[in-house]
Amino acid sequence: MNEEKTIKLLNGYFMLVLIFLLFFGGISLSITKETGAYVPLSVIGFFLAFGLVLVNPNSSKVLLLFGKYIGTVKTNGLYWANPFYKKKKISLRASNFDSERLKVNDKLGNPIMISTILVWRVTDTYKAAFDVDNYENFVRVQTDAAVRKLASMYPYDNFADEGVAEDITLRSSVNEVSEALEKEIEERLAIAGIEVLEARIGYLAYAQEIANAMLKRQQATAIVAARYKIVEGAVSMVEMALEELNKKDIVELDEERKAAMVSNLMVILCGDKEASPVLNTGTLNH
Repeated sequence: MNEEKTIKLLNGYFMLVLIFLLFFGGISLSITKETGAYVPLSVIGFFLAFGLVLVNPNSSKVLLLFGKYIGTVKTNGLYWANPFYKKKKISLRASNFDSERLKVNDKLGNPIMISTILVWRVTDTYKAAFDVDNYENFVRVQTDAAVRKLASMYPYDNFADEGVAEDITLRSSVNEVSEALEKEIEERLAIAGIEVLEARIGYLAYAQEIANAMLKRQQATAIVAARYKIVEGAVSMVEMALEELNKKDIVELDEERKAAMVSNLMVILCGDKEASPVLNTGTLNH
């Protein structure tokens, strides 16, 4: 027997009434008859009470008889089984696991801190009970191993100066990374009969020793990108200004004056501070 087998047991309420009748009936008869001949009835009732099995909703009981797997009871209620059965409770409810923050290296070798939030439940009680030593500890260990592997597969972020052009990164590709993490963990936990309902990254940051440097690097990258957009827009505006001046014949500019105009406009449009205008009361050359 190497697979789960669901079984049904005797009605526990009927056996509970029988147990009470035997136990208290034996005591009552022994007292009224003033003889110990009815004491075995109480002993039998007491022994049969060990066969009662209570199964709560979304829970199960795995039954063993001297090391042999008998079956699993999954239907909630009160039942009665052989008193010699060993009963092992396994929850079928969804469980949350918030892993510890692990220090690992991403694909580029940068140390990062990462943790995961896992939602899982047992679907095969036989595998959970007998194919692994402790299925709850198995979940924790394998989840940590999967997170370490996942972190080494993707960079934390894209950086143009390193020539990194990854489509998937840990920081920006949340859905893709979560799907990859869920698949990796599910493959590892299949041996324990555990289904992964959801897996996602709960915490992600650079390690403390490089956090400040990486923050400055991200800020510099953002500034460069913003400057690029500003210069691109400024060039378009200068080009449009020169075209409008030529089209409407407002003023005729030679190449030197065009260069001066372009320079002034670029300074005004690309500068961090507001420009201070200077009024020219003479000619264009003075």
